Amino acid sequence: MERTAVYPFTAIVGQEEMKLSLLLNVINPLLGGVLVKGEKGTAKSTAVRALAELLPPLDCVRGCRFHCDPEHREDWCDDCRDAWEDAAEVPSDWCPMRVVELPVNATEDRVAGTLDMETAIRQGKKKFEPGILADANRNILYVDEINLLDDHVVDILLDAAAMGVNTVEREGISYSHPARFVLVGTMNPEEGDIRPQLLDRFGLSVTVTGEHERENRIEVIKRRLAYERDTDAFLAQYAREQEELAQRILAARKLLPKGTIDDDTLGKVADLSLALGVDGHRADITVIKTALTNAAFHGRTRVERDDLLAAAKLALPHRMRRRPFEEGTLDWDRVTEILA
Repeated sequence: MERTAVYPFTAIVGQEEMKLSLLLNVINPLLGGVLVKGEKGTAKSTAVRALAELLPPLDCVRGCRFHCDPEHREDWCDDCRDAWEDAAEVPSDWCPMRVVELPVNATEDRVAGTLDMETAIRQGKKKFEPGILADANRNILYVDEINLLDDHVVDILLDAAAMGVNTVEREGISYSHPARFVLVGTMNPEEGDIRPQLLDRFGLSVTVTGEHERENRIEVIKRRLAYERDTDAFLAQYAREQEELAQRILAARKLLPKGTIDDDTLGKVADLSLALGVDGHRADITVIKTALTNAAFHGRTRVERDDLLAAAKLALPHRMRRRPFEEGTLDWDRVTEILA
């Protein structure tokens, strides 16, 4: 059966905050992922799957089940270290960027992987059966209806996303492997909420709704019908925009390490978190990292006010103190005043 072509990212109408949050995370996976809240039919899944099509293939060590990067030996799995650590050249293959989906009924063993204890006891060897986190390394991990996922499994995901490593321990035996991925969770708030402690650990969060402008809704329908009527022609129509955005992502990745931010800007971010009553320091750090990434996306190394405003809108609302069953609300006038 022939694989259906993915709907182009650049053809998605509206949803600018969602698209920006996804792009910033693929430019800088250290942002900590994004949680997309929204009603059904608002292009959440479409945007995630389209994102992978923008990204270049991965250079992977040949035969590695964790897709290790031959150029970054410090991030290699144990198998690659044992086989190639002293090698001058490492054989590799190009692997397409993937969206790895995690089913809502996934168990801890299915997600993290398992250790074969019988082999460990009888032969004294570690035999590890990889899980979903192994597939997700250097790819995009997509969790639909993440609010319905078992809390313990969500903890495992967020720990791996934050550390870049997945560790499985059984009976005093442990196995670790690289698990660096872009985490994207989506949920419909009508089906239940996610614990505030877990919510805070997502780098960015956005809420999406259907288009409320008549012309935009018409454009959504037109594009979808055109895509289904003649997919190849539709893809060709957006090929140039797709290529330009893909090159912009690559340029931003190269520019990001050169980003700078002064003490005055750091002070404004600290003032902002204090004024809004945000707990902990994760919010401050995420706002700064997001602002630096947004600056790189726009071809700059120095953070400007617009970068801070964009970062605040994506990184702060879900970290606001709130009562149960209430949404975090951001006093935008206060934000613009502090960041003036």
